[in-house]
Amino acid sequence: MLTLFNTLTGRQEVFEPIEPKHVRMYVCGVTVYDYCHIGHARSALIFDVLRRYLEYSGYPVTFVKNFTDVDDKIIKRANEQGINCETVTQKFIQAYHDDMARLGVRPASVEPKATEHMGEIIELTETLLRKGLAYQVEGDVYFDVAQYPAYGALSKRKLEDLQAGARVEIDERKHNPMDFALWKKSRPGEPAWESPWGHGRPGWHIECSAMSIRHLGETFDIHGGGMDLIFPHHENEMAQSCGATGQPFAKYWVHNGFVQINKEKMSKSLDNFFTIREIFEKSDWSEEVTGEILRYFLLSTHYHGPLDFSDQALKEAKNALNGFYDLFGRLAEFEDTARADAELDLAISRCQTGFRAAMDDDLNTPAAIAALQGLRSDVNKLVGVGLSTEGKKRGRQAFRALGAVMGLFQLERWDFNVRVEPKPAQIVLTTFAPTVAVARKQMTDAEVDSQVAERVEAKKRKDFKRADEIRAELKSFGITVEDKPDGTSRWKR
Repeated sequence: MLTLFNTLTGRQEVFEPIEPKHVRMYVCGVTVYDYCHIGHARSALIFDVLRRYLEYSGYPVTFVKNFTDVDDKIIKRANEQGINCETVTQKFIQAYHDDMARLGVRPASVEPKATEHMGEIIELTETLLRKGLAYQVEGDVYFDVAQYPAYGALSKRKLEDLQAGARVEIDERKHNPMDFALWKKSRPGEPAWESPWGHGRPGWHIECSAMSIRHLGETFDIHGGGMDLIFPHHENEMAQSCGATGQPFAKYWVHNGFVQINKEKMSKSLDNFFTIREIFEKSDWSEEVTGEILRYFLLSTHYHGPLDFSDQALKEAKNALNGFYDLFGRLAEFEDTARADAELDLAISRCQTGFRAAMDDDLNTPAAIAALQGLRSDVNKLVGVGLSTEGKKRGRQAFRALGAVMGLFQLERWDFNVRVEPKPAQIVLTTFAPTVAVARKQMTDAEVDSQVAERVEAKKRKDFKRADEIRAELKSFGITVEDKPDGTSRWKR
């Protein structure tokens, strides 16, 4: 039974959806003024996997993830470039879709934009005013936190402590320094919409409340996002939503941890800030990092803790995936016997049990990957003993079925590349057949035998770096090396 750590209650709880056969989930999306960074990738991937696992467990999922397409940062970017805000947002919404497709993140069921929900935003603001939870000042509308006693319940902060240490811009018109904008009076040159309080635009927090209520109802199952959103964004969302409807907002609040770069917090000021496309396109990584490698790396750490991003971690993820795809190649090509089929079925059953237990334990993806690694080790041994054609198919299907929950192991072979089109934000993922070098003379059988023998000796002395180099060199000539359980190797073109 799935359990999730609920930020609202501060404990891990059994997941029980409000509707027994349907899960409704809202995740805060990006503000579309720039390219997505690795932190965005982690959050998007975690909730993609949560959705996949819920579906794997038999729940239909309505998944809503928004775009904030009206914001001070968008306006600033548009003014700097001398273009309108819509041009900026369209460019970066497309870039977001491109990045997510490359990472293997499925589109949400609904991806609403703030600018498409002004009616709901205005109506929600009017409700808060009518209930005495908001007030109007010169065309601006603020939420009155002092009128909502439960403020701070999500972030576990007391209002008096927040007031004492408030790091907000002083505005003498506010009743309280922690009051936040529901509606902002427009300034010259800014996008604006007509409202009962004059021309203006919404505050950041009210957008998500309006969009989630519109598409999921007043109370839904899961609200997600990064830990940086707990306060003030999610705290303010919960206050205005519960205040307006008189109902609980989200039953479970799920938050992923921060990303660190070489054990330092990711920050533009430290010059250790990477966008998703920079990771794919950086010159010294471009031939190594693929969407599946990045997924494997991001899932190798529990979502609730910090994630340390480094070159070495990416290389380790690549090597681990190489091990899986080498096995898949062996399953496709070894001789047909059935000596180990019964043991294979037991190994698959053990893996399935371990995988489900890990995922049920607050989406413990590192433990789920460990279960798959255990199956890989078991099958590597069994394939040398002998598996039937049907047994090999069952083995590959087990990896494919469980891997689909993680977005892994769906390729037929581990020979593919990413091609970037000349136009910005247009990325095409292309799958190729095995690569055969055509610019060099083909190796003779004697030369291959010599290289394979050298590789066997390298493995015996535990020089695995040299062994990998030889395998890669042979592969560039279209030669596949298969390691046998007795420590010897054989090859084929």
